[in-house]
Amino acid sequence: MATRPEILFPLFSNLDTLGGVGPKTAKAFEALDIELPRDLLFSLPYAGVDRRFRASIQEVVPPATVTVEVEVGQHRAPRSKSAPYRVDVRDTLTTFQLVFFHANTDWLQRQLPTGQKRLVSGKLELFDGIAQMVHPDYILRPGQAEQIPDFEPTYHLAAGITQKLMLRAIGEVLMRIQPLTEWIDPPLIGREHWPAWHDAVREAHAPEGQDDIGPQAPARRRLAYDEFFAHQLTLALARAKMRRGKGRASRGDGHLRARVLAALPYRPTAAQARAMEEIATDLGAGLRMNRLLQGDVGAGKTLVAFMSLLIAVEAGGQGVMMAPTDILARQHLASLAPLAASAKVVVELLTGRDKGAERRAKLDALKRGDIHILVGTHAVFQEDVEYHDLRLAIADEQHRFGVNERMKLGAKGQVTDVLVMTATPIPRSLALAQYGDMDVSVLDEKPPGRKPITTALVSTERMQAVVERLRSAVAEGRQAYWVCPLVDESEVSELTASTERFKALRSALGEGLVGLVHGQLPGAEKDAAMADFAAGRTKVLVATTAIEVGVDVPNASIMVIERAEHFGLAQLHQLRGRVGRGEAASTCLLMYQPPLTESAERRLSVLRETEDGFRIAEEDLAMRGAGDLIGTAQSGLPKFRVGDLEAQAGLMAVAQSDARKLLREDPGLESPRGEAARLLLWLMRQDEAIRLISVG
Repeated sequence: MATRPEILFPLFSNLDTLGGVGPKTAKAFEALDIELPRDLLFSLPYAGVDRRFRASIQEVVPPATVTVEVEVGQHRAPRSKSAPYRVDVRDTLTTFQLVFFHANTDWLQRQLPTGQKRLVSGKLELFDGIAQMVHPDYILRPGQAEQIPDFEPTYHLAAGITQKLMLRAIGEVLMRIQPLTEWIDPPLIGREHWPAWHDAVREAHAPEGQDDIGPQAPARRRLAYDEFFAHQLTLALARAKMRRGKGRASRGDGHLRARVLAALPYRPTAAQARAMEEIATDLGAGLRMNRLLQGDVGAGKTLVAFMSLLIAVEAGGQGVMMAPTDILARQHLASLAPLAASAKVVVELLTGRDKGAERRAKLDALKRGDIHILVGTHAVFQEDVEYHDLRLAIADEQHRFGVNERMKLGAKGQVTDVLVMTATPIPRSLALAQYGDMDVSVLDEKPPGRKPITTALVSTERMQAVVERLRSAVAEGRQAYWVCPLVDESEVSELTASTERFKALRSALGEGLVGLVHGQLPGAEKDAAMADFAAGRTKVLVATTAIEVGVDVPNASIMVIERAEHFGLAQLHQLRGRVGRGEAASTCLLMYQPPLTESAERRLSVLRETEDGFRIAEEDLAMRGAGDLIGTAQSGLPKFRVGDLEAQAGLMAVAQSDARKLLREDPGLESPRGEAARLLLWLMRQDEAIRLISVG
C-alpha cells in the first residue's frame, strides 16, 4: 500500500500535539467531526463579527458588537450576591455601563482603574433604556489595539470547545502548512483568479468581511473545488478501473429489436432513441459500460432497458434486470412480458420466494442459456446463481446501490456491462456527485399519449366532499389510490392511520371495493392486495408510501394524498406519477391540514405548477439542501466540509471533466500534475482512490 507523503505528516498527527489540546479536548472535538489537524483546516468559519474601532457606541444600533475607547468612571459593587457589578464608562459622545456577574472585585479594579483609558469590545444591548455591555470580550490598554481583529471569524463550537480554543488550535495548524505543488489545471486557476492552496486556507480563516465568508469568495471556491476534484478523481479512477476490466463487445443484428418496434403502437421519443443509441454504442465498444439512465416518472425507461437487454440476447448472451423489492420485480416482469412476447424471447422471474425444485429448475435453465432475460431482486446475484453468458446487468432505483455494489454487480458475469435506472430526477450537481463514475443518459420527454395530470390542493376540512367525489368516480368504473400520511416515524401510527382510513372508506364505498397495503403486511398479502387492484377487483387502494415506485395500474386515474404537507417534494412527485398512465384524464388531490407553514405551501405550489421532475428536483435542492434531498446516510453522497452543492453547483461539472481529462492524459498519475493530484487525494483522505492507483 502506498504511504502518505511526508509533507502531510503534521496535518495527520494526533490532535493533542496542538498546544492547549489535551486528550479530553481532543475527545470534545469529535462532536464537530474533527479528529486530525487537517480537519481543523477545513472547518471554516460560518460567520464573523465586525470589531472595527468606533468613535462612539452611538455609531451602532443595539444589539450589536462594538469596539470603542472609553474613560473608566465609577465602580458600583453589587448590593446582593445575585446582583451584577457595574462600571460606568464614557466614550467621546456618551456614557454606558460595563456589567459583570459573579465578579472578582480586585481583578476588575486592576483591569479598569477609574480615570484611565481602556479599549473595550463586546456586545452592546439596551436594558431598561440603559446601554450596557455585559462581560466585554476584550478589555485592553490603548496601545494594545492590534490584539482586536477588525473582523473576527465565528466557528461552529461544541461542548468543551470555546471560540478562543478554536482560534488557537486553527492558528497552530495554519503554522504547519507548507506550499504544495498545484494540482488544479493552470488555465482554470487563471480564469477563476484563485489563490494557491496554502494561501486559500489562510484567507478562508482570516475573512476581512461578510463577503469572504460566502460560498462565492475566491478562497472558498478554490477549497470547494479541491474537494469536488478529489471526489471526482476517485470516481473517475473507479470508472477507469471498470472500463479497464476487459470489456467485451456485444453487437446485435437488430432482428429482435425490429420485432418489438414493429409491435409498438407508437414511435419511441427522440430522448428514448438517443439513449438506446448511447447504450448500443457502449455495449459494442468492448469497454465495460457503466451508465446511468435517468428518466422522470413515465418517461419510458422500461422500453429503453428492454431494447438494451435485447442487444445482449442478439449477441448470443443473457441479460438480468434487478429491482429493490419483490413487488417491483413482479411489476417489471409484467411490463416486459408483452414486449418479450413480440420479440419471442424467454423472460423469467427469480426472487427470494423461489424455493426448492422450482428454484432449481430455473437455475438449471439459466445455466443452460434457456432463459434469455432474468428479472428479480438481489436474489439474482446469490452465490449459487450461475449464468450461461451474462452480458448486461440492469439495476433499478440506483440510490439503493452505492459505488461498491455497482462494482460487485459487474463482477458476476466475467465482463458484464452495467446499466442503472433511476426514476428520481436528480439535479445535475447531485447526479455528478453521486454518479460521477458513470456516464449518464437522460430521458427528458414524455412518450406520446401521456396526458397531463390535474393537481389540486384541498383542505382536510373538505374530506367529505372528496369521499363523495370518489364514490361517483368509482361508480363510473374508475380506480383511485389513497395515500395515508406519514404522521411521524413510528410504523405503529402509520399502520393506525392507514387502517382507520381503510375502514372509513370501506363503510362509505362498500365492502370489497377497498384494498389496503402497508409496511407491516406479509409479502404474499401485499402482492395479493396489489393484484386485486391491478385486476380491477378493488377500486380504491389505501396505502402507505409502499406504492411510491414502479406500481403500474393504467386504469387508476385518481391519486389522493392525505396530509400532503408531511411529504417531501420528490416523494409527492413520485406518488403523483402513479396515475396518468392510461386513457382517462387523471387527477391528483393534495389534501392538507391548514394552516400551512411557508415551506409546505411552497412545496405544494411547486407541485401544482409543474410536472417536470427535473425542475421539481432543483426546487427541492434549493429548499432542503443536498444532504436531506437524498438522505445522506443511504445515498452514497459524500460529506463535503467546504463544498456546497447548491451554491457551487457549476464547480462539480468542471471537476468531473477535469478529473476525466487528467486520467485520459495521465492514467497512472505520474506526471508532475498527476503527482500533485495524488497528494490531494491523501490530503482529502480518499483512501479508496489511493488503493485504486496503487493496485492499478
